[in-house]
Amino acid sequence: MHKGTLSFHHSGLPIETLQAKIVAGPDAGLELCADSDVITVGTAAGNDLRLSDETVSRYHVDLVRQGAHVLVCDHGSTNGTLVNQVRIERAAVPPETVLTLGRTQLKVAEGKRGAVEVCQAQTLAGLHGQSAVMRRMMALVERLAKTDTSVLVQGESGTGKELVARAIHDLSGRRGQPFVTVDCGTLSPTLIASHLFGHERGAFTGAERQHQGAFERANGGTVYLDEIGELPAEMQANLLGVLERKRFSRLGGSGEIRVNVRLVCATNRDLRADVNDGSFRLDLFYRVAVATLLVPPLRERVEDIPLLAEHFMHELGYAGRAENLVSPATMDLLCRHRWPGNVRELRNVLEATLALGEPPAFDGAVAEEEEPEAVVHLQPVLGLPYKEARSRLLDKFERHYLRDLLQNAGGNVSEAARKAEMDRTYLSSLIRKHGLR
Repeated sequence: MHKGTLSFHHSGLPIETLQAKIVAGPDAGLELCADSDVITVGTAAGNDLRLSDETVSRYHVDLVRQGAHVLVCDHGSTNGTLVNQVRIERAAVPPETVLTLGRTQLKVAEGKRGAVEVCQAQTLAGLHGQSAVMRRMMALVERLAKTDTSVLVQGESGTGKELVARAIHDLSGRRGQPFVTVDCGTLSPTLIASHLFGHERGAFTGAERQHQGAFERANGGTVYLDEIGELPAEMQANLLGVLERKRFSRLGGSGEIRVNVRLVCATNRDLRADVNDGSFRLDLFYRVAVATLLVPPLRERVEDIPLLAEHFMHELGYAGRAENLVSPATMDLLCRHRWPGNVRELRNVLEATLALGEPPAFDGAVAEEEEPEAVVHLQPVLGLPYKEARSRLLDKFERHYLRDLLQNAGGNVSEAARKAEMDRTYLSSLIRKHGLR
């Protein structure tokens, strides 16, 4: 442990693990009894279950144990993931289901009961959570902070990926050294190169003085690249070269500059899918995703909302007044909201609520009893004829899609039709069919 690094006690969280067995195909007989609740499958190095079948994609599918089901998440694979000849992208299936991946057939099964490390503290270097999923991630943050490994932080917009990156830095031996952020999603290719590696005076039109880039300014510390998936192909190659050689030249310069930095990247994209379709380099993915962290969306950590509300109220100058300013009814409303904007949205809603002295208005976006994510549960239809099963799944998809479409269009049917590229009359008939109006 680095001198002065904060130490937290950890405990074990019981989990249900997974098994996966290849029952047909080039790798028939291959089996994995995982010690965790996730199995990654594909042909690329680094997958938990690595296959030799050339009809399987590099990062084909993730299997995640969720209670009595297994969540199957396809990464935009070329030949798809099929259940009973139905191609799926994200679906919950029961154990003993056989998946088809190219020429390979894979059976998922329940594993043994295991345990994972969780942080007992509710606060860790700016991170706040009492939910099991958050304390599990916080324990991993502390463990990774003790290494110099490159980390890829994944999660939806607003989940707090930069806070996670900052926590890794602040708990590491590089704390006290620079933490430099570059948002790859907001810069042109020329500006990205300048922001990352700097430029000499006269390197391009408008370059009136020498500029030090992020890697040079972060020497000894950490470079945080937000939205790494937005890097254009040329810059991906340049970044790979810098990571391999640990030196670079400024734009317009000839001399090489050596640097010692840790790299933490973040994305809200499925980078494995981008690797599969060729838009993100496999060799760069290996470099930036030596370790990966998934930041859970707020809807999966609802029990953290009161704790987060208290934290944000302290930030906003209302410390110690949570019970007086946020009524139980308002807190209940906050806990039932779906939070598409995640923690960032929660902070904004709280700020508006406190400023106006009125309960938040969510325009009907409170969580319903239905599954909030685009997850299809296949167990109820697996025993049905193909046409009937397909019809039921399409009905459920239509309802989820239309509900979210209307929400994003503010309830305006014409705007919803434009967004969906649908005929307004037809869209109206679908809305009536599903009782959404």
